[in-house]
Amino acid sequence: MKSEIRKRMLDKRGRLASDEKVRLDKRLCETVEKLIEDKNCQVIHSYIPMAGEIDITELLNRLLAKGKTIICPKSLPKKEMQNLVLSSLDQLEDGRFGTKHPASGIEYSGEIDLYIVPGLAFDKRGYRVGYGSGYYDKYFSSNSKGYKVGICYKSQLVDNVPEESHDVPLDEIVSA
Repeated sequence: MKSEIRKRMLDKRGRLASDEKVRLDKRLCETVEKLIEDKNCQVIHSYIPMAGEIDITELLNRLLAKGKTIICPKSLPKKEMQNLVLSSLDQLEDGRFGTKHPASGIEYSGEIDLYIVPGLAFDKRGYRVGYGSGYYDKYFSSNSKGYKVGICYKSQLVDNVPEESHDVPLDEIVSA
Protein backbone atom coordinates (compact mmCIF):
# COMPACT_ATOMS: atom_id res chain seq x y z
CA MET A 1 0.00 0.00 0.00
CA LYS A 2 2.75 2.48 0.91
CA SER A 3 4.59 1.68 -2.31
CA GLU A 4 1.45 2.53 -4.30
CA ILE A 5 1.07 5.83 -2.44
CA ARG A 6 4.76 6.56 -2.97
CA LYS A 7 4.51 5.99 -6.73
CA ARG A 8 1.33 8.07 -7.05
CA MET A 9 2.77 10.98 -5.07
CA LEU A 10 6.05 11.02 -6.97
CA ASP A 11 4.02 11.24 -10.17
CA LYS A 12 1.79 14.05 -8.81
CA ARG A 13 4.77 16.00 -7.52
CA GLY A 14 6.56 15.58 -10.84
CA ARG A 15 3.61 17.05 -12.74
CA LEU A 16 3.50 20.26 -10.69
CA ALA A 17 4.15 23.26 -12.95
CA SER A 18 7.46 24.94 -12.12
CA ASP A 19 5.94 28.39 -11.50
CA GLU A 20 3.32 26.86 -9.20
CA LYS A 21 6.04 24.91 -7.37
CA VAL A 22 8.04 28.09 -6.77
CA ARG A 23 4.93 29.88 -5.45
CA LEU A 24 3.96 27.02 -3.13
CA ASP A 25 7.53 26.50 -1.91
CA LYS A 26 7.74 30.18 -0.97
CA ARG A 27 4.45 30.02 0.92
CA LEU A 28 5.51 26.87 2.78
CA CYS A 29 8.83 28.46 3.75
CA GLU A 30 7.06 31.55 5.09
CA THR A 31 4.64 29.41 7.12
CA VAL A 32 7.41 27.28 8.61
CA GLU A 33 9.51 30.35 9.38
CA LYS A 34 6.58 31.90 11.27
CA LEU A 35 6.10 28.64 13.19
CA ILE A 36 9.80 28.64 14.12
CA GLU A 37 9.54 32.23 15.35
CA ASP A 38 6.26 31.63 17.23
CA LYS A 39 7.81 28.66 19.04
CA ASN A 40 11.07 30.57 19.60
CA CYS A 41 13.10 27.71 18.15
CA GLN A 42 16.86 28.12 18.15
CA VAL A 43 18.00 24.70 16.89
CA ILE A 44 16.28 23.41 13.76
CA HIS A 45 16.87 20.03 12.13
CA SER A 46 16.16 20.15 8.42
CA TYR A 47 16.61 18.17 5.27
CA ILE A 48 18.48 19.63 2.32
CA PRO A 49 16.12 19.33 -0.67
CA MET A 50 16.69 16.85 -3.45
CA ALA A 51 15.20 17.21 -6.92
CA GLY A 52 11.43 17.62 -6.74
CA GLU A 53 11.26 18.15 -2.98
CA ILE A 54 9.98 21.38 -1.50
CA ASP A 55 12.82 23.85 -1.92
CA ILE A 56 13.55 25.25 1.51
CA THR A 57 17.01 26.61 0.73
CA GLU A 58 15.93 30.25 1.07
CA LEU A 59 14.37 29.44 4.46
CA LEU A 60 17.59 27.78 5.59
CA ASN A 61 19.61 30.81 4.44
CA ARG A 62 17.28 33.19 6.33
CA LEU A 63 17.49 31.07 9.49
CA LEU A 64 21.29 31.00 9.29
CA ALA A 65 21.32 34.79 8.84
CA LYS A 66 19.19 35.10 12.00
CA GLY A 67 21.78 33.11 13.95
CA LYS A 68 19.72 29.92 14.26
CA THR A 69 21.57 26.63 14.51
CA ILE A 70 20.69 24.40 11.57
CA ILE A 71 21.30 20.68 11.80
CA CYS A 72 21.04 18.42 8.75
CA PRO A 73 21.04 14.65 8.54
CA LYS A 74 23.71 12.53 6.91
CA SER A 75 22.37 9.09 5.99
CA LEU A 76 24.61 6.31 7.23
CA PRO A 77 24.35 2.55 6.69
CA LYS A 78 21.81 0.57 8.77
CA LYS A 79 19.23 3.39 8.67
CA GLU A 80 21.31 5.56 10.99
CA MET A 81 21.44 9.36 10.73
CA GLN A 82 24.32 11.56 11.81
CA ASN A 83 23.37 15.14 12.70
CA LEU A 84 25.75 17.65 11.15
CA VAL A 85 25.92 21.41 11.67
CA LEU A 86 25.11 23.45 8.56
CA SER A 87 27.10 26.66 8.25
CA SER A 88 26.48 27.36 4.56
CA LEU A 89 24.54 25.84 1.70
CA ASP A 90 27.68 26.42 -0.39
CA GLN A 91 29.54 23.78 1.64
CA LEU A 92 27.70 20.53 0.95
CA GLU A 93 28.78 17.10 -0.14
CA ASP A 94 26.96 14.24 -1.79
CA GLY A 95 25.45 11.55 0.39
CA ARG A 96 23.54 8.30 0.00
CA PHE A 97 20.41 8.03 -2.19
CA GLY A 98 21.08 11.36 -3.95
CA THR A 99 21.03 13.36 -0.70
CA LYS A 100 23.37 16.15 0.30
CA HIS A 101 24.69 17.01 3.76
CA PRO A 102 27.03 19.57 5.34
CA ALA A 103 30.66 19.03 4.38
CA SER A 104 31.79 20.41 7.75
CA GLY A 105 31.69 17.02 9.47
CA ILE A 106 30.85 18.85 12.71
CA GLU A 107 28.48 16.55 14.58
CA TYR A 108 25.71 17.95 16.78
CA SER A 109 24.47 16.01 19.80
CA GLY A 110 22.40 18.57 21.73
CA GLU A 111 18.67 19.15 21.98
CA ILE A 112 16.71 20.02 18.85
CA ASP A 113 13.72 22.37 19.07
CA LEU A 114 12.06 21.63 15.73
CA TYR A 115 12.40 19.13 12.89
CA ILE A 116 11.42 19.95 9.30
CA VAL A 117 10.58 16.58 7.78
CA PRO A 118 10.11 15.84 4.07
CA GLY A 119 7.82 13.16 2.73
CA LEU A 120 5.72 12.03 -0.18
CA ALA A 121 2.35 11.74 1.57
CA PHE A 122 0.92 12.78 4.95
CA ASP A 123 -2.33 12.22 6.79
CA LYS A 124 -4.11 14.33 9.44
CA ARG A 125 -2.82 12.06 12.23
CA GLY A 126 0.76 13.03 11.39
CA TYR A 127 1.79 9.79 9.71
CA ARG A 128 3.87 10.02 6.56
CA VAL A 129 5.10 8.06 3.60
CA GLY A 130 8.74 8.78 2.83
CA TYR A 131 11.01 7.17 0.30
CA GLY A 132 10.88 3.83 2.10
CA SER A 133 14.23 3.72 3.84
CA GLY A 134 12.90 4.28 7.36
CA TYR A 135 15.61 6.70 8.51
CA TYR A 136 13.30 9.22 10.16
CA ASP A 137 11.13 6.64 11.93
CA LYS A 138 14.20 4.88 13.33
CA TYR A 139 15.70 8.19 14.42
CA PHE A 140 12.48 9.47 16.02
CA SER A 141 11.92 6.21 17.89
CA SER A 142 14.93 7.04 20.07
CA ASN A 143 14.95 10.87 19.73
CA SER A 144 11.41 11.90 20.53
CA LYS A 145 12.08 15.39 21.89
CA GLY A 146 11.56 18.34 19.58
CA TYR A 147 8.53 19.44 17.57
CA LYS A 148 8.21 17.43 14.35
CA VAL A 149 6.75 19.26 11.34
CA GLY A 150 6.05 17.68 7.97
CA ILE A 151 5.79 19.97 4.96
CA CYS A 152 3.97 19.15 1.76
CA TYR A 153 1.78 20.29 -1.06
CA LYS A 154 -1.97 19.89 -0.51
CA SER A 155 -1.92 17.25 -3.25
CA GLN A 156 0.28 15.14 -0.95
CA LEU A 157 -2.36 14.96 1.79
CA VAL A 158 -4.15 11.63 1.98
CA ASP A 159 -7.00 10.36 4.14
CA ASN A 160 -4.98 7.62 5.75
CA VAL A 161 -1.35 6.53 5.66
CA PRO A 162 -1.10 2.81 6.47
CA GLU A 163 0.46 2.73 9.93
CA GLU A 164 3.16 0.22 10.83
CA SER A 165 4.44 -0.57 14.32
CA HIS A 166 7.70 1.35 13.80
CA ASP A 167 6.06 4.52 12.41
CA VAL A 168 6.35 7.68 14.50
CA PRO A 169 3.73 10.40 13.86
CA LEU A 170 4.70 14.03 13.38
CA ASP A 171 3.29 16.79 15.57
CA GLU A 172 2.05 18.99 12.72
CA ILE A 173 1.67 18.98 8.95
CA VAL A 174 2.08 22.26 7.08
CA SER A 175 0.67 22.24 3.56
CA ALA A 176 0.10 24.70 0.72
